[in-house]
Amino acid sequence: MPALRIRLFGQFRVERGQQSLETFGTPRLQELFSYLLLHRADYHARDVLAGRLWPEEPAGASRKALRQTLWQLRRILDAGGTSGEPSGLLVQGDSIGWNDAADVWLDTARLECASSEVRDAPGARLDAGQVERVRDAVTLYRGELLQGWYQDWCLFERERLQGLYLGLLDKLMASCEASRRYEEGIEYGNRVLRVDHARERAHWRLMRLHYLLGDRTAALRQYQRCAEALQEELGVAPSERTEALYQQIRADRRHQDAERVPLLTVRPRRAVARRRRLRRAADASETVFRRAPDAPPV
Repeated sequence: MPALRIRLFGQFRVERGQQSLETFGTPRLQELFSYLLLHRADYHARDVLAGRLWPEEPAGASRKALRQTLWQLRRILDAGGTSGEPSGLLVQGDSIGWNDAADVWLDTARLECASSEVRDAPGARLDAGQVERVRDAVTLYRGELLQGWYQDWCLFERERLQGLYLGLLDKLMASCEASRRYEEGIEYGNRVLRVDHARERAHWRLMRLHYLLGDRTAALRQYQRCAEALQEELGVAPSERTEALYQQIRADRRHQDAERVPLLTVRPRRAVARRRRLRRAADASETVFRRAPDAPPV
C-alpha cells in the first residue's frame, strides 16, 4: 500500500493508511502540495513559485511564506517515511520539484495515465483491459478539481482534467455501443451531461444508444434536450450530423434487425467539404483536357 493516498478531485484529502492526515489543514500547505503534484514533471524557481501561489503578497513576503511552507511540507512528508524511501520533495539549487519515485497514490495521475494510454485509440476498438482501466479511472472523478479553489493556476488545471475525464467517458460510450452494452453507455453519457450539458457529441451518442436499445421516444427526447442546451448556452442549433440522425430516428429508418445493422453515420462536414473540393478540381482538370488542340495554354 502506498505511503500516502492523495485525492485532489472534489475536496482535498490526504490519507496515510486508513487515516486522514489533518496536518495538511492550512490553505498554504494544501496549495503548495497540490501545485507541486499537478506540475510534477517540472522544476519551479522559488521566486516564480512564490509569485504564482501568492501573487497578492509582496515578493519578499511571498518568498518567506514559501520557505516556511516548504519546511512544514518536508517535515510532514518525512514523518511517515521509512529509511531509504525516496523523499517527495526535490530541491536543486533555487528550484523545487516533486519526486515521481516517491511512494504516493494520486487520483489525478491515474486519470492522466488512463487518458494517455487510450489517447489515439478509437473508443469502439478498446480491448477489455483498456476498458477496465478507463472505467477505474473515471470512478476517481468525484467532483471538479479542488472544489472551492479559484486560483488562476487551479482553474486552468481544473478545465484540463475535466476535458480528460469527458474524453474518457466519450470513449466508454463508443465502446459500449460497439459491444451492445447500451444501458451502460447511456449511464456514461448522463455523467458527461452532468458536467457539460451542452456537449453535443454526448447528446448525439445518447440518441443512438437509446434508439439501438429500442427506445425511440427517449432518443427523440434526447434531441430536444440537445437543441435546448445548445440554444441556451451557445445560441446555436444542432449540427447537420445531429439533425440528420434526428430525422433518421424520427422516420424510423433503420433495418429491422437492430442488433445487426447500426444507424447510419453521417459524414462530418469537413469530409463532405473536402469531397466537394476534389470534385471541383477534377471537373476543372477535365475541362482543360477537353479544350481544342489549338486553344491557348491555360
